[in-house]
Amino acid sequence: MNEFLKVAIEEAQAGVEKNHGGPFGAVIVKDNKIIARAHNQVILNNDPTDHAEMVAIREAARKLGRFDLSDCELYTSCEPCPMCFSAIYWARIKKVYYGCTREDAARIGFDDNYIYDVIKGETNDKRVEFEQMGRDFCLEAFKEWEQKTDKIQY
Repeated sequence: MNEFLKVAIEEAQAGVEKNHGGPFGAVIVKDNKIIARAHNQVILNNDPTDHAEMVAIREAARKLGRFDLSDCELYTSCEPCPMCFSAIYWARIKKVYYGCTREDAARIGFDDNYIYDVIKGETNDKRVEFEQMGRDFCLEAFKEWEQKTDKIQY
């Protein structure tokens, strides 16, 4: 077994033992060294975004002092959910290694299929209602950003 995946699994098990959240662990590696390690902390912090990958990305970005993690790899005990995939994308991580599949997660009550169906436009089940409003007012900040000469694009 890969040593970094083993640490991600240890994190997942620690999270379960401590009742911090679901059985998910993640490790971020740079230059063959662990930069961040984390487990799911949804219950511990009452934060639905505290998935192992999210916590690890936040920690790695903080330690490295940058949002671009393109020179890092992520090892996770389970295939990332859509939220974590998005964070991985925004962090520019180029390679993810995972153990369990999203189907394995669904079998124990962590089913993301609805989210995947919404993203693909394959469901009419509306669990969240979206309504646009105030676009003209909101565009002002967009215009300011567009004209900003000292912006850092990400």
